Amino acid sequence: MGRIEEGLAQAVERAGAAHLTLIDPDSQTPTKAASMAEAAAIGGTDGIMVGGSVGATGLLLHETVEKIKERTDLPVILFPSSLAGLCENADAVFFMSLLNSRSTSYLIENQALGAPLVLRYNLEPIPMAYIIVEPGGTVGWVGDARLIPRKKPELAAAYALAGKYMGMRLVYLEAGSGADSPIPLPMVSAVKKALGDILLIVGGGVRSGSAAADLVRAGADLIVTGTAVESSDDARAFVSEVTAAMHSAGDR
Repeated sequence: MGRIEEGLAQAVERAGAAHLTLIDPDSQTPTKAASMAEAAAIGGTDGIMVGGSVGATGLLLHETVEKIKERTDLPVILFPSSLAGLCENADAVFFMSLLNSRSTSYLIENQALGAPLVLRYNLEPIPMAYIIVEPGGTVGWVGDARLIPRKKPELAAAYALAGKYMGMRLVYLEAGSGADSPIPLPMVSAVKKALGDILLIVGGGVRSGSAAADLVRAGADLIVTGTAVESSDDARAFVSEVTAAMHSAGDR
């Protein structure tokens, strides 16, 4: 386990749950992204994820990471949709396989082509199983995912358990950016029961502290907010609300 991954685990152990802020380079300028990251850091987030389904590549990605690192000391973790979502100036990368994709490109091909770059760029790889639940949003379409039905928690648990048995140290349940509602609580509980001490990340559709707290009580170890942070008039206040609610619910 590398330094960044260990830091996330320690944040969960320390507060009962941890928060990650997802910033899509394609949604604003690098300078604006850095301001959002700084506000989220003041609000209590534990790390900055950088990535997106479309357009989060090349010089824009590099400059976004660069500007964020100028404004905060938090770890910057890449969240790539393909090998084009890698850059050398981040700290780590969620090295993930989209387990319910119908395309080998998102199961293993991008990973095989990207692995030498991860090594060359000296990024810390964090092995993660990625599972997309209805409605899935843009990432579900781009990743050609066979979406997990919201009323079928046992399917999500089966995929998560497969990821655990394949050695992945984190599992990410994703409803898709801008989803109308978060992952259903019974699904979160079923997945966490299957995973045991494997860290469970939940994202998509989290727009309030109360929603984040409910997910933590259901079993989520880390909560990701992205669209809600980007659209907030006061990112610091929003992240502060979410992290405070999560920490109060973390002693489960």
